[in-house]
Amino acid sequence: MKMTNDIPPCNIRIDKEGVWYYNGAEMFRKEILDIFYQNLKRDESGRYIIELENDRCYLDVEDTPFVVKAVYRLGSKDDGSEAIHILLNDRTEEEIDPGTLWIEKDNVLYCSVKNNQFYARFSRAGYYQIVNYIEHDSEKGEYFISLNGRNYYISLRHKGTK
Repeated sequence: MKMTNDIPPCNIRIDKEGVWYYNGAEMFRKEILDIFYQNLKRDESGRYIIELENDRCYLDVEDTPFVVKAVYRLGSKDDGSEAIHILLNDRTEEEIDPGTLWIEKDNVLYCSVKNNQFYARFSRAGYYQIVNYIEHDSEKGEYFISLNGRNYYISLRHKGTK
């Protein structure tokens, strides 16, 4: 495996809305994007890379490669089987751990996805959907999501910290 500095650029950029570009042109072929998402990794320095067989190249990612497009609350409060699911820009759906939610500057909401391997930024639509489930604890002055009888407080932090 080559050192991080030896990895060439892919000439691929992902903007903050999760749109992929190659040499400035938007990439729209879903089957190609699917292959790239399936082979997306992070190197030891935190850069995003695509690794296909023995080839690797790094991406220019404005914020995160994954963006939350929609939010669904599933289950029932009565039987304690509630879950929050998200639809990501790679067209996959997954249950999120509400304990991984955090807010950064400009009130941008994030969570961990893909078995905590990546971060996802909430789109405006996803944000407005999840705020329906967020409550305010006036005693602590903090926001939380109540799920299955437990309160998950939303922290203020930087994506680089866990």
